[in-house]
Amino acid sequence: AIGSVSAQTDQDAKEITNEETPYNRWTIEAAAGQAKGMRPYSDGYYSSNPDNVLGSINFNSFSLGARYMISPKFGVKVDGNWEKFENNSKTDSKPFEVNQLRFNVQGVVNASRLLNLEEVIGRFGLLGHAGFSYSRMTPKLDTGNDPDLEFQPSNFDRTENNIGFILGITPQFRVASRFAIFLDISAVYNFRQHFAWDGHYSGSDENLQGQMLLGQLGVSYSFGSGVPMHGDWGVIEDKRMEEIADLDKRIGELETMMNDADKDGVPDYLDVENNSIAGVAVDTKGRMVDMNQNGVPDELEKFVNQSVQQGVTQTAGAAKAEVVKELINEGYIAVFFDFGSTKPTQASTENVAFILNYLRNNPSASADITGYADEIGNTEFNKTLSGNRASGVRDILIKSGIDASRLNIVPAGEDTSVDKNSEMARRLVRKTLFKIK
Repeated sequence: AIGSVSAQTDQDAKEITNEETPYNRWTIEAAAGQAKGMRPYSDGYYSSNPDNVLGSINFNSFSLGARYMISPKFGVKVDGNWEKFENNSKTDSKPFEVNQLRFNVQGVVNASRLLNLEEVIGRFGLLGHAGFSYSRMTPKLDTGNDPDLEFQPSNFDRTENNIGFILGITPQFRVASRFAIFLDISAVYNFRQHFAWDGHYSGSDENLQGQMLLGQLGVSYSFGSGVPMHGDWGVIEDKRMEEIADLDKRIGELETMMNDADKDGVPDYLDVENNSIAGVAVDTKGRMVDMNQNGVPDELEKFVNQSVQQGVTQTAGAAKAEVVKELINEGYIAVFFDFGSTKPTQASTENVAFILNYLRNNPSASADITGYADEIGNTEFNKTLSGNRASGVRDILIKSGIDASRLNIVPAGEDTSVDKNSEMARRLVRKTLFKIK
């Protein structure tokens, strides 16, 4: 049993690991470009060409590095760089040549993921990085002692160790599943640098500091145990979001099941008669209670009897008929239809029977049958549909023995009294109402 538990634990750990690493964590990068020492320089030494707006382009920097993404958004990188600084031959600068070997340890952020821009920018991407830089600067040109610099030595072949900060951004573009090209722009600030970029000792006002700008074009290759896609673009599926979406769906289904269109206290998924009259008692399946099976719900019958007993001056029969007539004319008796249909729903059969009983018991009465439709679809079509619904109910009453001359059709068209975006609300306006005359 213990062995089974241990095996199951190991299996669960493997599944979790696989779920958490659907992208390739490792990336190797190689780049070349231009490194330009900004300051300090000794008097008479400089590398920029003042005649060019952007200076002279000189590929003097080469790098190779590796990056590991701890998470889809954050990682670390280590890289090594070799750079060569020398005077611009197109200027009047004194000659100099300085080699630099530089190593960086940095934190990396995938800004595209951090800002949720993956779907917007597609194959493009953006990284940000910052960290510490360690370099070894060595002058490689022996120019002797410079009299203009108080006979300072050129420091030929003398190596200085420098420490500083590096900060940069890396726009990139994926050209294949695992390959991407990038442009890296970085700035280095050394807080321990005695040499100027020409190899001489810097002045006292600029001692222990140095600034450099770096621009490189490069290519990166991503690899690992994830899908065959560059790690910076790998699709990350959050299992928790899927679970939340599934939970939302279940809650939505439960809310739909618990809807109560006719407000009788019985959810629609249990309601056999979901158009019962408001205030009328229903059973556990939503059917209006009619114990004596006379076609009139007991609550209505009780209401009629109470009205008669409260002292109406009319005869009992006339009083009952008048109260029922009022209920009908106020819209408490309605026949409902499914979307696009002219056939009454099964639950509406009792309401058609209610009208039939009234017209049979009151042979001098006539009725307007007013049809309605919801707002979905063409307005003219809905006008015709509302008339066809009224005609359908009229045909049922005629076939049940009511003279056609007593029944008048009124196509009312669309009922705009409810929110047309609510399917449950639209059910309540796909109907016919009656007006007793």
